[in-house]
Amino acid sequence: MVAIHSTALGPAVGGCRFKPYGSLEDAIGDVLRLSAAMTAKCAVAGLAFGGGKSVIAPEPGRLLSPEERRAVLLDHADLIAEFGGRYQAGPDVGTGPADMLVLREASPYAFCTPESAGGTGSSSGPTAAGVLAALRAAAGSAAMTGRRVVISGYGSVGAHLAASLHAAGADVVVSDIDPAKRADAEKQGLTWVEPAKALTLTADVVIPAAVGGVLDPETVARLDTPLVVGPANNQLTDDTVADALAARGVLWIPDYVASAGGILYTLSREAEGLGHEAALARVETIEQTVAGLLAAAEAHATTPLREAAALAGRRLTSGAVPRTPSPRALRTTA
Repeated sequence: MVAIHSTALGPAVGGCRFKPYGSLEDAIGDVLRLSAAMTAKCAVAGLAFGGGKSVIAPEPGRLLSPEERRAVLLDHADLIAEFGGRYQAGPDVGTGPADMLVLREASPYAFCTPESAGGTGSSSGPTAAGVLAALRAAAGSAAMTGRRVVISGYGSVGAHLAASLHAAGADVVVSDIDPAKRADAEKQGLTWVEPAKALTLTADVVIPAAVGGVLDPETVARLDTPLVVGPANNQLTDDTVADALAARGVLWIPDYVASAGGILYTLSREAEGLGHEAALARVETIEQTVAGLLAAAEAHATTPLREAAALAGRRLTSGAVPRTPSPRALRTTA
C-alpha cells in the first residue's frame, strides 16, 4: 500500500516498510500515521516535499524466498509508478538500498540506491548525525563524558549512535529484541540490557531507536531520565503523552524533528545535487531547529511538540499551492 498525506510543499516522500502485521487494519493505521509524520518532518526541516509512506505486509510467519521478495518489490514498484511521482520511496524498516534498486527497475521514484549504482546508499549515518545534533541542543552541550545514555534498539541507526556516543566518553547501554546482537555490542564496549528494562533505567538520556508506540502513560510514569530524544518514528501512543512527559519534567524532542537527518541528507544529495559535505552541513542545522523549538516552548509555556506542530502548520499554509487535486490518497495491492 501507498499513503500520500500531503503534497502541499512538493511530492510526498517516505520510506517503504516491509514487515508483517497482525491485521490489515494495523497495516493501514501504520502507513497513515507514518505518512502524516513525514509531512511534519519535511515541513519542519524546511524541505520542498510532502509526506507519504508505503507498506509491504507479508503474511505473518511466512518467509519469502529471494525470488518471491523480488517479485513483491516489483509489484510494489508498479503501484508507486501509478502515482506518477507524487510519491517517492526510500528505505525503511525491512528494506535497504538493494531493495530500492529493485524498485528502480519498474519505477524511477526511489531514493537511496547503493552508492555503486549512483545513489547515496544507507541513510543511517546521516540519521544518526541528526539525532546527535538534536541531542546537543537538548542537552545544552556536546560534552557526553560520564553521561549515561540508554539506546533502545541496536539496529543500523542505533549502532551508529552507540559508537559515536561511546567514543565521546558516554556510558552507553543498548538493547534490542534480537539477542544475537548482544555479542557485537559487548565487543564494542557497550553494556547490554534486556529490551523490557531499557526505557525505564536511570539515565541522563534515553534514545528510542527501534519501533514506535513505546511511550505510553504507563511507561512515562516509570521513566527515570530528564531527556528523551531519538530516531524511532511515532514514539508516542498519542500526542497527550507529550504533556504527561512535560508534567514529569522530562524533555522530549519530537521524533520527526530529531530523525530528519536521513531525509535531509538524501534529498539534499539526490534531489538538489549538493555534495557530501554540504548535505551533512544541512543535517547539522537540526541543532538550530531544536534550539529554536525549545526557546519557543519556554516562551509560550508549551511543549516542543506543540511548537513543532505549529511550525509545520505555518509552513504548510504559507501560500503553497497543492500540486495534486487531493491532499490525501491511499492505494493498495493485494
